[in-house]
Amino acid sequence: MGKIIAIANQKGGVGKTTTAINLSAAMAIMEKKTLLIDADPQANASSGLGIMPEEVKISVYECLIDGVDAREAILESSTPNLYVLPARIDLVGAEIELPKVENREYRMKTILDSVKEEYDYIIIDCSPSLGLVTINALTAADSVLIPVQCQYFALEGLGKLLNTIRIVQGRLNTELEIEGIVLTMFDSRLRLARQVVEDVRNHFKQMVFNTLIYNNTKLAEAPSYGVSAIMYDASSTGSINYINLAQEIIQKPLQENNIKE
Repeated sequence: MGKIIAIANQKGGVGKTTTAINLSAAMAIMEKKTLLIDADPQANASSGLGIMPEEVKISVYECLIDGVDAREAILESSTPNLYVLPARIDLVGAEIELPKVENREYRMKTILDSVKEEYDYIIIDCSPSLGLVTINALTAADSVLIPVQCQYFALEGLGKLLNTIRIVQGRLNTELEIEGIVLTMFDSRLRLARQVVEDVRNHFKQMVFNTLIYNNTKLAEAPSYGVSAIMYDASSTGSINYINLAQEIIQKPLQENNIKE
């Protein structure tokens, strides 16, 4: 049965979608059958893997609102072992329509329960908000991966996200855990970036992954070609970083990260 990891941070610009795309691709090339779910109306995870939202006939929106079987919407990517449940801009409407739907917080869980056994890993790219679609993702997930950028406002909003996770744990998904915090956009030349890494690791200790995601031009260029950085340039620093992150996740048992108290 597959493990479901939601990638979430309501602060934008932290490398969330970049992490979703490249972590999924890294797991796929390590022969883990992986499903990437694009739960962001911007649909960047879809287009970043060459799936143009305007060409998508059935998306995560139809699954959430109309109860369409996920198998009808899932598409193959150009990366072996990597599949995508794409999004379109109409996913914005789900925030308005979900409150009217029965079991509104469990719609994503229902979608994924039907396909969970078919994949080793399911990665959900959440939108930079804490709306109902993100709540659905957290309710469906086994764990949450939190990207935090190595910049001045690194911890801005993180407390709010952790509080939301506590609420979901208490009311909707008692099994939800923190997969870990991954530090992104690291530039070793900058004293501030090194200080942020030290501060985050001192504060969150074992919750922080050993792997750092460095600033890397290949990570920025790859989406314009509709592929992950690993397929674009497997030897690039960004590709190697995400392969290392995937290895950390695959090899480590899920730790009990104590944020419930």
